Amino acid sequence: MTDGNLALKKAGLKVTLPRVKILELMQGPENQHISAEDLYKTLLDIGEEIGLATVYRVLNQFDDAGIVTRHHFESGKAVFELASQHHHDHLVCLSCGKVIEFSDDVIESRQDEIAMKHNIKLTNHSLYLYGVCTNDECDHGDT
Repeated sequence: MTDGNLALKKAGLKVTLPRVKILELMQGPENQHISAEDLYKTLLDIGEEIGLATVYRVLNQFDDAGIVTRHHFESGKAVFELASQHHHDHLVCLSCGKVIEFSDDVIESRQDEIAMKHNIKLTNHSLYLYGVCTNDECDHGDT
């Protein structure tokens, strides 16, 4: 049994071809922070005939099971990444949509201090920083 099949079983999901194919694609580094529509197009490109509604349904099931994490960046469209073992935050370019993952111990420590100051025990958090790439490779548009 593959790692993907084990992940599905552990999450209480039946091992089906659409779930396995979607999970396999999500494991590629190029498919992190991918929308359901882009995942669907990738499936079509590799000859998999899995409907868009099925892709949405599977991603929702994966999100509910903790296999993927859903993000709502500034574009307004949900993107998904595999739920990781390590916490990280995100930098998002508002022009080209590039997403950079980063970790910073100082930021994490400061967030904990702020929560304690306000008598809040953090159970989860997300940090998204938005801006515009400063390199020539970014499609800045009109910004």
